[in-house]
Amino acid sequence: MKALQKNLDYTFKNESLLLNALTHSSYANEARDGVTSNERLEFLGDSVLSVIVSDYIYKQFGNLPEGELTKLRASLVCEKSLCGFSRELDLGSFLRLGKGEEKGGGRERDSILADAFEAVLAAIYLDSDLETARKFVMNFILKELKHTDDEVFKDYKTALQEIIQRNPEEYVTYILTGESGPDHDKLFEVEVHLNSNVIGKGKGKSKKQAEQMAAKQALSLMGAEI
Repeated sequence: MKALQKNLDYTFKNESLLLNALTHSSYANEARDGVTSNERLEFLGDSVLSVIVSDYIYKQFGNLPEGELTKLRASLVCEKSLCGFSRELDLGSFLRLGKGEEKGGGRERDSILADAFEAVLAAIYLDSDLETARKFVMNFILKELKHTDDEVFKDYKTALQEIIQRNPEEYVTYILTGESGPDHDKLFEVEVHLNSNVIGKGKGKSKKQAEQMAAKQALSLMGAEI
């Protein structure tokens, strides 16, 4: 527990909160001796995280409308981001898992790691206060924001579709041409075709992102303002 608290850069006054945050339901179900899972903490952590991130982006991005703020928040607190934060802290090594979940690779499962991060955040919040929880989580959010640029706010596919629709006989399709990397860190490659001709290529951490990047390249090559 000391090693994990060093990773967290936070020392618990009540270590039972941290232990609870690391207890997956599979472990609690097998233990059956009053052990509770981290599900309630995860519920609270989800709300604490939302409040902290919403407050920050509301104040920092004063010109963004509600819809764009929602998209930005979603990109920052999605499962992919949270399990990345969890891996950075090496939370997987400290989880208490049931035997079946352990054998099934639960320590590397994105959903479990993401939930554990939220549970740990809630544990820190309950052990201290909102400002301490804010300081903890913003270390991750600020780094994530550096990787988040205008791509979050732009819909290149729609822009491309609007141009193509001016000629009713033409149509665009998106073709997945490749994927690489481990399951938790995939890279997808996509081509966008105008009728049967390739007009753009893109890569991304999801198929949707790769499609957007392909559409962006197509728009650029067409001389469209993007």
